[in-house]
Amino acid sequence: NVLAVEVDSTSEARILPLTSGLADHLFEQDGQITKREVRAITLSALAPRRGELLWDIGAGSGSIGIEWMLAHPTMRAIAIEADPTRAARIRRNGSACGVPGLAVIEGSAPQALAGLETPDAIFIGGGGSDTGVLETALEALRAGGRLVANAVTLEMEALLLARHASLGGDLTRIALSRASPVGSMQAWRPAMPVTQWSWVKP
Repeated sequence: NVLAVEVDSTSEARILPLTSGLADHLFEQDGQITKREVRAITLSALAPRRGELLWDIGAGSGSIGIEWMLAHPTMRAIAIEADPTRAARIRRNGSACGVPGLAVIEGSAPQALAGLETPDAIFIGGGGSDTGVLETALEALRAGGRLVANAVTLEMEALLLARHASLGGDLTRIALSRASPVGSMQAWRPAMPVTQWSWVKP
């Protein structure tokens, strides 16, 4: 399990157990999902604290926002998804996973971000290379808030490398392989590598 840190009014850190890395098959999806192991790493980087609000941009199946909310009953999340079929699927996944309060905004970022409540953390999983998305997210984030963005395409990776060069933060390359049959034997089959940039706003 990943651990979530809560800082209370006395500034003492308390560790909360956070359910993370639920099996992929528990989510209704069309392949647009942050896979289990990458999701656990992503949630760790997002570092959820009680009562915080997450923006999940390009939410796909909604798995990040759902597991964020499962950390504690006070957690809130807004899933932003341009595809109406996926948006409906996110709502069903939220209800099925016990977080019917997951808010779903059907629309394209950055336009769909206008007027939303200021987030404590932002995850960019899809559509991050679209014009203005990353810039709008960086501006919207509150001071001390965390932004985590995952890239599988070269275009998105180039944006993250440039932001890391100008703003700092942490870059992580996630490369996973799973055993699968090759004839009568087993071999490692690599998944697409993920480049992750995490950043805390000054």
